[in-house]
Amino acid sequence: MQVLSRPSSSRAQLAALVLAAAAGGSLVVAAPCDIYAAGGTACVAAHSTTRALYSAFSGALYQIKRGSDNTTTTISPLSAGGVANAAAQDSFCASTTCLITVIYDQSGNGNHLTQAPPGGFNGPESDGYDNLAAAVGAPVTLNGQKAYGVFVSPGTGYRNNAAVGTATGDASEGMYAVLDGTHYNGECCFDYGNAETSSHDTGNAHMEAIYFGDATYWGSGSGSGPWVMADLENGLFSGYSAATNDGDPSISSRFVTAAVKGETGQWAIRGGDSTTGALSTYYSGIRPSGYQPMYKEGAIILGIGGDNSNSAQGTFYEGAMTSGYPSDATENAVQANV
Repeated sequence: MQVLSRPSSSRAQLAALVLAAAAGGSLVVAAPCDIYAAGGTACVAAHSTTRALYSAFSGALYQIKRGSDNTTTTISPLSAGGVANAAAQDSFCASTTCLITVIYDQSGNGNHLTQAPPGGFNGPESDGYDNLAAAVGAPVTLNGQKAYGVFVSPGTGYRNNAAVGTATGDASEGMYAVLDGTHYNGECCFDYGNAETSSHDTGNAHMEAIYFGDATYWGSGSGSGPWVMADLENGLFSGYSAATNDGDPSISSRFVTAAVKGETGQWAIRGGDSTTGALSTYYSGIRPSGYQPMYKEGAIILGIGGDNSNSAQGTFYEGAMTSGYPSDATENAVQANV
């Protein structure tokens, strides 16, 4: 297992290491959170409406509610470690509408994502809550099987303000997400990651989340976007400062894998085409001025900013957050599994 901690490890070596022996001696190909665990940075939250993120996971991926009678049901993988059972959703939602009400945490920590409450900004639903995503908004084919992502339109958001095991203060963490590289806008903020537990802006360095879009209020990358950046609160950062980082390229692929990680005095942004190649490092270095130390609070957000800014849009297929700072080699092995 020590090979996983060496940046020079090849993908072939990692692939060999993340084969887990089952009780009967057969080999099971690891999923992303198996890979993170093998690298010493276990997932503390794992969310996907498209597939299991552990090779042995067979529980509920997400819950849907249909409009005709407000009945709910859960959607699970077709088999342990497999793709979501989209046919079950199609049957349940036939001739009516369905919303995604819960995105379950596969890590066992209970860090489920539900309808985001009001915060610094209100949502369009009653009592200021955000909208829920339509269950059929983002169909996709995964390993030859139909599945559905989470289509976030402006006003839509999910959150957990009482997450367990996520990084707080200046503790190290990593996160990745697989997103639609063609669905974005320039508003704030299509995020996935660590945010405030109050749903309000509590100051610089109280967030550490993946951002995807072409907003230019703060930092930006090369070209016209969209870019993978980090939302650290009161700033979207592509590098050391809230300015242009020419090393952070505009994304042109249909699917994008985005990764952000941080530890004391160090953080990084990485990304790439989900369908091919390894991840590239867009920034790796010291934190921006005013953002060291960090004051992370440990809530989890999807599709919104830390203060419930909810004007952005995007599509989320899967993602996870880790305890500890993952090595580049571990992240490349996760990318190879996407």
